Amino acid sequence: MNNRIALKLTLYFSAVILLFSVIIGGIFMVLFRSHTIELYKTDLEKRALSIAATLSEVYGENGGSAGNRAGAGKQGGFGAYLRALDKVALNDVWVVDENLELITNGRMGSGTYSYADLPQDAETVVDRVFMGETTFSEGFSNLLEKPSLTVGTPIYAGGKVVGALLLHSPVEGITKATAQGFYMLAISMFAALALAIILSVFLSLSFTKPLRKMKNTAAQLAEGDYSAKTGVVQKDEIGELAAAIDVLSEQLGLASQESERLLQLRRDFVANISHELRTPVTVIRGSLEALCDKVVTDPAQVETYHSQMLAESIFLQRLVDDLLDLSRLQNPDFKIETQELSLCDVLNDVVRTGQHMAGMKNVEVAAELDTENCTVTGDHGRLRQMFLVVLDNAIKFSYQNGIVKVTLKDKTVTIKDNGIGIVKDDLPHIFDRFYSVKSAENKKGTGLGLSIAKQIADRHHIEIEVDSKQNEGTQFTFKF
Repeated sequence: MNNRIALKLTLYFSAVILLFSVIIGGIFMVLFRSHTIELYKTDLEKRALSIAATLSEVYGENGGSAGNRAGAGKQGGFGAYLRALDKVALNDVWVVDENLELITNGRMGSGTYSYADLPQDAETVVDRVFMGETTFSEGFSNLLEKPSLTVGTPIYAGGKVVGALLLHSPVEGITKATAQGFYMLAISMFAALALAIILSVFLSLSFTKPLRKMKNTAAQLAEGDYSAKTGVVQKDEIGELAAAIDVLSEQLGLASQESERLLQLRRDFVANISHELRTPVTVIRGSLEALCDKVVTDPAQVETYHSQMLAESIFLQRLVDDLLDLSRLQNPDFKIETQELSLCDVLNDVVRTGQHMAGMKNVEVAAELDTENCTVTGDHGRLRQMFLVVLDNAIKFSYQNGIVKVTLKDKTVTIKDNGIGIVKDDLPHIFDRFYSVKSAENKKGTGLGLSIAKQIADRHHIEIEVDSKQNEGTQFTFKF
């Protein structure tokens, strides 16, 4: 049997059943023998009392004591009655007189016995009989040369005990009956044990079959096959374990997909950052080479080249700063400086800065703040940075002469514009790194601003919701 658990369970079940059978068999044998002997004693006592009653009538009719009937018993009716009684009773019948002398002994004896030949406990039995009691003894077995049970009961005449009737019966029948009962019990136990072993094998296999399935599933999971399922459906602990493995399989599958997604994001990040860095570096290098090689000597062109290199340097600095900010915010060990502050002060600062940025597009930045619910816990600089990123985008994508509204109510901040909006397919990706809308309004964007804003919101446990309709506007909601 390759299934070691099933083998162990079968052996355990069999050992328990065998031990149970031995204990039950032993108890049964003791109780069965004791019960059989009690029944035998009861039957033997009834016959002894019946014989003693008959002998009491004979003594009463003939008069005298048992001793006076000894001689007559050998020749006359009393002796013939005793001999006939010995045959009819199917047991050995002895009568002891008041002098403790044997009047007669039955066919089980091999000779004639005197009182001196009786066993040690015979005196006790006879004494108790002459005291009017009925008693039992097994001490005559050696004298009668076979296992026997003796019952002693008094013989009455004239209201007093005149003799003791000793009725001997061999117990060979009890031993045989007990042995036969044990034999039948042994056969029943063996049959039950064989059936129990067969059933335990099937039960063990049914117990280990789902375990084997779970082992195979675990092996498949270890090899990277996260689609593997146990297929075990049971309403017990094994079923719960199988369900847990299936849940683990699903979680590992999701984790694998997330890992692949993060790996792809990492690849995209490297590709994007390489592209974003290469372009300004190439422009700066080309401009410097042209200036150094005196390819460009016209003062106006030289100034243009200088302005272009400055703009590209500013872009590089902004890109590097954004990358550093994003890296810090994504690091769980990086601690932001939180304290109680006025959200109204933060938003007023953001609105003032936004109004300067909006001046070139004639975009109005309006604020409506609930000054009674301004106290929050956070980092003033980071919150200002978060709101400025969103406000800058709102101004950037607004139409000329548009309006951007900044609202604070019940510790919920909304920044709403009526600009070009966000395409529905772009909405799920707006917080991804380097994800930016390719448009004239966003030609200087790094694609990191909203990623930084999302990280700042997460560090402050702020929930961000975005609602946008193309050509109608966008609304960002920050729930503290």
